[in-house]
Amino acid sequence: MLSLFKPGDTKHFSRVVRPEDCASFDSGHVHPVYATFALARDAEWCCRLFVLDMKETTEEGIGTRLTVEHLSPALTGSRVDFTAVITQIQHHEITCSYEAVCNGRIVATGIQVQKILSKEKLEKLFTR
Repeated sequence: MLSLFKPGDTKHFSRVVRPEDCASFDSGHVHPVYATFALARDAEWCCRLFVLDMKETTEEGIGTRLTVEHLSPALTGSRVDFTAVITQIQHHEITCSYEAVCNGRIVATGIQVQKILSKEKLEKLFTR
């Protein structure tokens, strides 16, 4: 694992909310609002941007924790800006806080944790 970042460093990602990002279940479409599960996916991606820079070719990141406090809606077509901040790096574990903002309004906050492990170790976990 490359030591490129420290607590306080940030990464950014933006998403324009698409119809496929809105809440739909087996029972059908719910509403034209950014679904919590899609928001979680994009928050995790923003935090993973650190891992993409930090992992070596023999390593991969794996998520171990994700929290989402979904505070307000973002409609289809609106832009949501994510900011991830490293809060802690301990051994091979990177902890980030994140915030998602739409038109100056906080849409969500949370924590995301990933570990960087050797691909060999990960393969062993999946072949049990």
